[in-house]
Amino acid sequence: MVVPCYNEELVLDETSHRLKIKYTQLIEAGKISELSRVVYVNDGSKDLTWEKITEKHEADKMFSGINLSRNRGHQNALLAGLMTVKNLADCVISMDADLQDDIDTIDAMLDKFENEGFDVVYGVRDNRDTDTFFKRNTAGLFYKLMQALGSQSVPNHADFRLMSQRALDGLEQFQEVNLFLRGMVPMVGYKSTTVYYKRGERFAGESKYPLKKMISFAIDGITSTSATPMRLIFWTGFIVFVLSIVAGLYVFISHAIQGRTVLGWSSLMVAIIAFGGLNLLAIGIIGEYIGKIFLEVKQRPRFIIQDFIND
Repeated sequence: MVVPCYNEELVLDETSHRLKIKYTQLIEAGKISELSRVVYVNDGSKDLTWEKITEKHEADKMFSGINLSRNRGHQNALLAGLMTVKNLADCVISMDADLQDDIDTIDAMLDKFENEGFDVVYGVRDNRDTDTFFKRNTAGLFYKLMQALGSQSVPNHADFRLMSQRALDGLEQFQEVNLFLRGMVPMVGYKSTTVYYKRGERFAGESKYPLKKMISFAIDGITSTSATPMRLIFWTGFIVFVLSIVAGLYVFISHAIQGRTVLGWSSLMVAIIAFGGLNLLAIGIIGEYIGKIFLEVKQRPRFIIQDFIND
């Protein structure tokens, strides 16, 4: 298992306790090997998260740890863990450290992998009752928008999933710097399915995705997996251009035939402001894509591993 961590000092004891119980049950049931591991990935935490991970490893070799050289963000930390361990196991399950993902769902994931031959098993929450009204509705709108824009992301799925070794080999071939794993994993292909679970409350600590980060993550997800917004700009511009020709002909005919001069300073100003705002929005969308191209062509490393403690 790969568990990315950022300032998770308060929750690691309970997470490790529950995962230890689950691993013991799975080993006794013959579902996993005694060599199975839980790999925590420290994403440049500012608290004692890495010290906690080291402590867990020294007390029990079932727990391993990867320490990134600096904070690179959740998606990069998760990818660092997946790419580091992909050749050490038949399959890898990723989950967050906050215990909102249901650990008992691991059994169903393993059954889908071992007995039914699925390479990717997505953990999908069965409802969003624990979310606020705002988050529940904006999340639904986000997934609908992603589907409308051609993204293959799985609705109500975060990063709780199982991937086989060959699926991880496929994921490794995606070399982009701007990561949105929820959209990238479906592009890998292979046989996939879903298992449903009830998402719980965060055990301790604060959410790592406040509103500002959620908006940024949504923008990254859209611009990293779809070029449709660029096409929308083109068609919007084309429609406005056609309407401007029609309006121009109307003004010309009114003046030439009927001798009327179209008055309306207010409407003119509204039109100028509206189209000025539309131009700025279009430039902003184009700038978002250009910024991503800028980062891609630099080919900077997506993560740098400082330490890997593993027996």
